[in-house]
Amino acid sequence: MIRAKAISADVYVADEPIVKVGRSAVQFLKERVLESGRKRVRLCAHKDIADRLQEMIIVFGKSSYIRPSRHIGKEESVHIIEGVAEFVFLDGDGRVTDAIPLGAFNSGREFYCRTPESVYHTLIIRSDIFVVQETTQGPFRRSDTTFAPWAPEDTDAMAVGRYMAQLTGAVDEFLRLKTQGIQANPNAR
Repeated sequence: MIRAKAISADVYVADEPIVKVGRSAVQFLKERVLESGRKRVRLCAHKDIADRLQEMIIVFGKSSYIRPSRHIGKEESVHIIEGVAEFVFLDGDGRVTDAIPLGAFNSGREFYCRTPESVYHTLIIRSDIFVVQETTQGPFRRSDTTFAPWAPEDTDAMAVGRYMAQLTGAVDEFLRLKTQGIQANPNAR
């Protein structure tokens, strides 16, 4: 198991000079996600929020809500380790512009995705557990992230449930049309 120090109930930072992550570290995070109120837990490989390279192993539970956001001046990428989800891209009005089915290498889905800066994005988790390696540019500053004004805050469970049901339906329809080679109506919401 990797040595790590807890920063909060959901965030751990590797406490070793050479960071290596194996099954035991991922299992540790999977056990913690069950206790997490947000249903997500991360292990940071970088030592400090000021580091120029920010790398994390993140475990999401199926009911994790990732409020759509965009990052000003920063790109990020995800590499899927376990589970399946859709990476959803949205325009400034909350309409789905793309949805990428993601899964581990053996799943037949895309296992890597890079998000351009300033594009709203979120995840719809389809498996009980979804494990990714995320990489982005540092330093971390909250002000670099803009949350979508049309998406509810994670503190409003009822609104989140309604929003996720609507978004999941829109993504399912988008993917159905995409599979048929039909471009989705960009004005549909």
